[in-house]
Amino acid sequence: MDNTLDNSFINLVETFKKLRGPNGCPWDKAQTHQSLIKCLREESQEVITAIEKQDDENLKEELGDLLLQVLFHALIAQEQNRFTLKEVIDGLNNKLISRHPHVFGSAKAATPEEALAQWKAAKLKERENKNK
Repeated sequence: MDNTLDNSFINLVETFKKLRGPNGCPWDKAQTHQSLIKCLREESQEVITAIEKQDDENLKEELGDLLLQVLFHALIAQEQNRFTLKEVIDGLNNKLISRHPHVFGSAKAATPEEALAQWKAAKLKERENKNK
């Protein structure tokens, strides 16, 4: 991975932790998962709108706002000792690997449809294993 991206992400997380910290922003510190639902919906819709308008400058900004929502929820959970941002990231990475056996394993997928079918099959298998 590009070290500048590593540093940018670490800097973003540290900035956000400061906003939620003892001398941080009163509004940021007061937020909960529930209070942020409206913001999450709005930011998601703004990303969709930017995509539909093919507005890259706005899309870049709105993706940042959506990333803020992901960080917000993950760090709130981390503060409550429920799960960590690292667990969110590692879980996503593991999911991407397990659901792409045609890239990270020996399976073959020549078309988007075949790749999607493998994704769905892997997801179903994960659910079955969780329910055991």
